[in-house]
Amino acid sequence: MLFPRRAQRTLCMETTPRRMADKTEDHGPWTGCAVMFLQSLCPGVNLLSLYKDKQGKFIVFKVIKLTLIDSVGGLGGYEILKVHDADPFLGVEVKFVDVAACQQFLESYRSGAVRQSLSQHACRLLALPQEFTVETQLKASTHILDLYLDELELCLQHIHLSQPGRLRDEEIDYLEQQLTCQALGPDPLSPPLTQEESSVPSNCFRFQNKVFPDRMLTAADVQGFSNGVGRQWKHVGRALGKSCRALKGPAIDNLAYEYEREGLYEQAYQLLSRFIQAEGRAAKLSRLVKALEDCKLTSLAENILDIQPRE
Repeated sequence: MLFPRRAQRTLCMETTPRRMADKTEDHGPWTGCAVMFLQSLCPGVNLLSLYKDKQGKFIVFKVIKLTLIDSVGGLGGYEILKVHDADPFLGVEVKFVDVAACQQFLESYRSGAVRQSLSQHACRLLALPQEFTVETQLKASTHILDLYLDELELCLQHIHLSQPGRLRDEEIDYLEQQLTCQALGPDPLSPPLTQEESSVPSNCFRFQNKVFPDRMLTAADVQGFSNGVGRQWKHVGRALGKSCRALKGPAIDNLAYEYEREGLYEQAYQLLSRFIQAEGRAAKLSRLVKALEDCKLTSLAENILDIQPRE
């Protein structure tokens, strides 16, 4: 049966979403990935700097999460994988697991509803005196989707072809847990923070009732740890693995086997090297000290912190 040229085109456009649905049924759930870049245009409000701050991080994340809920129409069909530094932008990597949710987000983004929602939530949660304006950009792989917003089907295809190459970041897991706890209210069994605990600056940590500046682990830290930890390196590795995906599962035993001939020093050295490589700037001194405390290795923590023994 022949159709006029215009009718043929209309029929093709109408059946494309159905073909995508058929493809989903044949090859598993529809997934795709997009990155939304955000930059504040308000003087004195830097989203990237706020996110790097310990207290500001949760507020900015909450603004982003509430905006996505508004834009998609609920909590399902997507998840935030990572929020990262894309100076001067803040990058938000989102995985979509439902084509309808992705399309709803694209329609909200095209209409300006995403920016409006960002502005409203930021003004309220950041207690801004003036109207908050934000510049946004949406990308799927190398494609700038802002250029194709009139062709939502093409945007969906680009997002679908940009498959997520990572699992959800550990930091996002923690922030999601904070949001859930806040929604449920304070835990009546959790003791309130003492004045000492609440007075520790975000770039410091407390050890043995003293406050130390936090920083990235150095070569000297790795060497001091490797010299002093001995056979306990596995226990420390498992303690670090509670918050480091690269050290979960069989990773510790694999390191032990791989460097068995080189001895305990090399095994411990490779453990911290793996931790630093996986965590990057988040491989902080405070995390190592906490792991050593958990393993009852406070004397080694004192050595690394260069605390003089008590007389």
